[in-house]
Amino acid sequence: MAEVSAESGEAVGRGEGVIAVAGEALVDLVPADVAGQFVAMPGGSPTNVAVGLVRLGAPVRMLARIGAGAMGDRVRDHLRRNEISLDHTVEAAEPTSLAIVDLDSDGVAQYDFRIDGTADWQWTDAELADALEGDVVALHTGSLAITQQPGADALFRLLERARPTATISYDPNMRPQLMIHEQARERCEAVVRLADVVKVSSEDLEWLYPGRSPQDVVVDWASWGPALVAVTLGGDGALAATAEGRTPIHRPGMPIELVDTVGAGDAFSTGLLAGLHRRDLLGANRRKALRAIDESDLDQLLGEAALIAALTCARRGANPPTAAEVEEYRRKVGR
Repeated sequence: MAEVSAESGEAVGRGEGVIAVAGEALVDLVPADVAGQFVAMPGGSPTNVAVGLVRLGAPVRMLARIGAGAMGDRVRDHLRRNEISLDHTVEAAEPTSLAIVDLDSDGVAQYDFRIDGTADWQWTDAELADALEGDVVALHTGSLAITQQPGADALFRLLERARPTATISYDPNMRPQLMIHEQARERCEAVVRLADVVKVSSEDLEWLYPGRSPQDVVVDWASWGPALVAVTLGGDGALAATAEGRTPIHRPGMPIELVDTVGAGDAFSTGLLAGLHRRDLLGANRRKALRAIDESDLDQLLGEAALIAALTCARRGANPPTAAEVEEYRRKVGR
């Protein structure tokens, strides 16, 4: 699968090594065109990131506990269709998690989860023993899997094991209806301190830190250890700060024909990671170079991530674009 720069639309070289993605692999029930009906679409924030990365040409390892039954089979088929190996997934006995999606009049998604006793949250250390074997240059996680017990602590220990050799990427993707605020904030802050790359939404920050501005939090978090902290602002674009240059830069949003926002944040994370991989900025041995990324490269990186998110929002569900679709878009708009 050829890789294309989302900024230039031209095929480019890419870095070495595999991006491991750990977390939930569930089914989204997305509203269909007929009122009251739903379409079952495999998803889950980490799964969406893994699929998006493969579609942009990045090598991926999926670490997931996939549930039993027809819904689990649907998830496995989705991963296979997207050329994601099941070698590091667990065929779990528990049922598959469900996320029922509700779209408001603007296409903005809200979620109602069915996750009690489901497969995604039952990780053990033994199941993750070989997760980092081979050339894993980055480990991405976030959302529910890093907060929901009993498996969340096993994933946190995996991050600790990965940090000496790999870039740690984190998207909190908070789900307030499923989380206890203080516990969730403590876990989030602990992962931020381990991470090299953090992508967070302004909605997440509003819940985590009521009354604080995204600019304030992004600068604060960038002082805790991450090389890069990016905040998505919906239609207003994104802002980011780095460890070396903590004054945030702002990248305006892109005009799009919005269908829905399902998977938009995951697509932005995809764009960030694919861009860093292409620039050979992943891996613990590249940590110093990542921390030194300059403002021009950071602005371009945010633009690439914003484009991937925008193209995802232009169609139903978490369905990120391929490299060829990115190239075709660039060709059409002459950019």
